[in-house]
Amino acid sequence: MTPRKLILVLTLLLLIGSVADARRADKPFENLDLVDAAGQIRKPADYRDRFQALGVYTVLDPKGNEMHYTYASPGTAEAYRKTGRFPDGTVLVKEVFGTTHAQLTTGDAHWADTTKVWFVMVKDDKGRFAGNPLWGDGWGWALFKSDAPDKQIATNYKKDCLGCHIPARETDWVYVKGYPVLGAR
Repeated sequence: MTPRKLILVLTLLLLIGSVADARRADKPFENLDLVDAAGQIRKPADYRDRFQALGVYTVLDPKGNEMHYTYASPGTAEAYRKTGRFPDGTVLVKEVFGTTHAQLTTGDAHWADTTKVWFVMVKDDKGRFAGNPLWGDGWGWALFKSDAPDKQIATNYKKDCLGCHIPARETDWVYVKGYPVLGAR
């Protein structure tokens, strides 16, 4: 293949990829493979590889410290920095780990150990699943425990999820302070 043909082929591949990306950006929610027709949310299997890490919270608790790692679907952080809002179709995955620690040369070090739960939120600006008790306040809400990582166990977001998010109501129910990649707002 001549260099000129190679450049032409590469340019066409880039254009095809750009068109596909634009289609996904225009219809982000419709392209989610994580929500079925009834509004049941699945945990993405590959979130650690495909999603962007937003940040980590450390929760100090006498019963056992935790580390909360949060990931966002591709494009979320960039869109949030531009608008100060999570775009429709955004998927957030929070993985909660128990911790362990030891005295290292750097001091008392703590790190994530075993996964306890996953929380998954899907942004829904249009109220698509109004009759589903796991959808409301602009989000779909789901909870998965480590003993059954593929089984969503929340039954009602107001009972199972919203209580912990009340302090974050003004920031679309998300604790954005712990996510430096979202930028200052």
